[in-house]
Amino acid sequence: MQLVDIGANLGHESFRHDFDAVLQRAREHGVGRMIVTGASREGSEHALALAHAHPGVLWATAGVHPHHAVDYDDATDAQLRELAQDPAVRAVGETGLDYHRNYSPRETQLRAFERQLAIAAELGKPLFLHQRDAHGDFVALLRRWRDRVPAAVVHCFTDSREALADYLALDCHIGITGWICDERRGTHLRELVRGIPANRLMIETDAPYLLPRTVRPQPSHRRNEPMYLRHICMEIARDRGEAAETTAAHSTATAEAFFGLPPA
Repeated sequence: MQLVDIGANLGHESFRHDFDAVLQRAREHGVGRMIVTGASREGSEHALALAHAHPGVLWATAGVHPHHAVDYDDATDAQLRELAQDPAVRAVGETGLDYHRNYSPRETQLRAFERQLAIAAELGKPLFLHQRDAHGDFVALLRRWRDRVPAAVVHCFTDSREALADYLALDCHIGITGWICDERRGTHLRELVRGIPANRLMIETDAPYLLPRTVRPQPSHRRNEPMYLRHICMEIARDRGEAAETTAAHSTATAEAFFGLPPA
């Protein structure tokens, strides 16, 4: 079983003390390739540095998460534009809208989102998207830009059947995380995941966040890491009524095509 983790925040400080061991454990569990998420100006620079240090294993995204939209200025825009032109950067993002926390004002989030949509359109790069409690504004803006970008993935999808239908109608890909393993808030995904076409479904850990609650034994540190992607794949396969090897093969092929990755 060969897997691609399309969303891992490997620049997070919790990985600094054992980074090489994290990559080794991932390999031992069939996760040989990972996309390192860039979620701020500095975080995107770090993600690219990690990709350069581990060619053929790590690639990066470059973007500013809506939580950090308040920091998005002309210098940030210019830096993201430069980073996104590096061959190791395979998507623009993480970008989008988050009205759940509202760490940045909504109008500020919308402006930062649209500027990153413009970067993706101008450079012909896919989008790595975030949306939480902002579906109406998010899909309205995305709809205006969708035909100008080659591809888009709604990362860490946790929303409703109606939202999923909207994204699939826009020819978006869907990223599923260990949220599906959370009996408190993710059970609806176990049904919805059946309706995602195989060539639109990708899987991710969002490490170090969202440790799957069904992992046994649960690690005492509670840190998620790419090795647990195998567990997520098996859970998704069960919910889709297919063999884990089938889910793995399809999601890996989809990730390779989306991010332009060479075959393993």
